[in-house]
Amino acid sequence: MSRKFLLILAVFLFIMTGCSKEKTETLRVGMDLRFYPFTGTDNNGNPSGIEVDIARALGNYMEREVEIVNTEFSMLIPALQREEIDLIIGSMSITKERQKTVDFSKPYLYDKIVALVNKEFADSHNISSETPVEDFFSIKGTNFIGINGSIAVSIPQSYGYEVKSVTSDAVAEREVVTGSSDALVGAYTLYGMNATNRDTTIMYKNTIEFSSTGMAVKKGNTELLNIANEFIGKMESSGLNNKLRKEWDQAIKEKLYDENMTLDYYLSLN
Repeated sequence: MSRKFLLILAVFLFIMTGCSKEKTETLRVGMDLRFYPFTGTDNNGNPSGIEVDIARALGNYMEREVEIVNTEFSMLIPALQREEIDLIIGSMSITKERQKTVDFSKPYLYDKIVALVNKEFADSHNISSETPVEDFFSIKGTNFIGINGSIAVSIPQSYGYEVKSVTSDAVAEREVVTGSSDALVGAYTLYGMNATNRDTTIMYKNTIEFSSTGMAVKKGNTELLNIANEFIGKMESSGLNNKLRKEWDQAIKEKLYDENMTLDYYLSLN
């Protein structure tokens, strides 16, 4: 066997080994596993939810194993910047502020922004879901609370309110329940808060804004961003959305306490 043949063989094996390694490299997906049925855990403590399934489907699309990295929501972007995770798939709204630090894919889910309101405050100001948005945000002295860096802070601020910023949903919920704060702007997680605190809170369901949810990658990671966008563009035609509908429609109805609510509520702006 000639030295030239051995050299060619060695180069070939090196290339093939490198390709194999690249294909099987684990895709680390960051999400906060506290927001079932989108990002949560099953009865055995394993990651389970709509976006967990989306992450795993993306891994299959890329022919890579997926590791779900459970990370507190406020720490997801720092974890991405430190390269502890490869991308975020975790109900993260696309905002101008976040676009300064990460690159977002095109939207794969949409949401209607609503509010959790302290019941006593709502009663004293005649607030209901029929209250126009401009009237809701014209009540003087409303004490809004929200998670730092989220739409819960930025939306009330856009109407001229000062907003108390906290680092966890649990703290924000407790403030509204006790009346220390009057209102919390947000999305689907607020329905669960209201369900467990019906005596002290109401849901303001009139759509304040529409929110687009995207996958986030580290600034400049165009390769992964392009793949994510290709995948998102095929979610409906590939049958993935239908699988998600069958798997999660009932869980959404139960979580939001509304028989008319399905995954389609989140798949379009309609």
